[in-house]
Amino acid sequence: MKEQTTKLSTKMKRSILNLTALFISTSAFAQGQTISKTELLVYVVAGMVLITLFAVIATAFYVFRVVNLLTEQAARERAERLGVTYVKEPSLWHRISQKLTRATPVEKEEAILLDHSYDGIRELDNHLPPWWKWLFYGTIVWGVIYLIVYHVMGLLPLSEAEYLAEVERVQAMRATREVVEIDEASLVYTPDAEIISRGQSIFTSNCASCHRNDGGGGIGPNLTDDYWLHGGSLQNIFATIKNGVPDKGMISWAPILKPEEIRDASFYIMSIRGTNVAGGKEPQGELYVEEQQVVKQDSVVAQIGN
Repeated sequence: MKEQTTKLSTKMKRSILNLTALFISTSAFAQGQTISKTELLVYVVAGMVLITLFAVIATAFYVFRVVNLLTEQAARERAERLGVTYVKEPSLWHRISQKLTRATPVEKEEAILLDHSYDGIRELDNHLPPWWKWLFYGTIVWGVIYLIVYHVMGLLPLSEAEYLAEVERVQAMRATREVVEIDEASLVYTPDAEIISRGQSIFTSNCASCHRNDGGGGIGPNLTDDYWLHGGSLQNIFATIKNGVPDKGMISWAPILKPEEIRDASFYIMSIRGTNVAGGKEPQGELYVEEQQVVKQDSVVAQIGN
């Protein structure tokens, strides 16, 4: 009895330690990805909640097992005092399994053996499990309800009607959406805080999964150094986002982002170019050197206004 209790306690402690080690290593990996303090706090709190929940469940299981062992030990001692043979009661799981399957016990299988034999293999005449039968009955009931609701009474639309309604909704939304024309060939970068802020939000939502939140690169290249695979000018960056790089796994964002959103994301990438964040991916492509351009103030204002 004592030995069994000790084994249970050891297993529980080992499980908690393993989960804690997994959480620490996951947190360390997340920190290596330079996440924000808020995100790190969320990870820490979520990890502690999971560890606490696991510890509570493990403790409850441990207490349940100990109570069962104590109960069994008391029953054995009572049987010895009465001079009768102790018969272990079926476990809770065994009783639940028996109710769900209604399988015949092994010692009584002779009563349900069928007469026919195939190469010495005999067949048992077991009943279908109740859960299987009720699931089958449920599908019949659901089929009747579906037929009446969708095909007889027409209370809900069929899949084709839902698809056509969704297409109509999207087309109506596109028709009413204001389209801002962006002349990418004449775009000129300026450190406009509002555009860069919007671009950072777009980048975080759509691009960070491949380039990291800080642009340091992951699956995709590092956007904070001076080496570029497809050119480092504003026009190059805009075209790369717009058209994508299919052979590298980057999709075209033109069907998803508005032209002004592509511009904002391009401005943000230009703002972090050359910052060389810590832990960034190794340089890829060719060194890009910005050509000096003289831009009139009214031209700059006109571009930002787009």
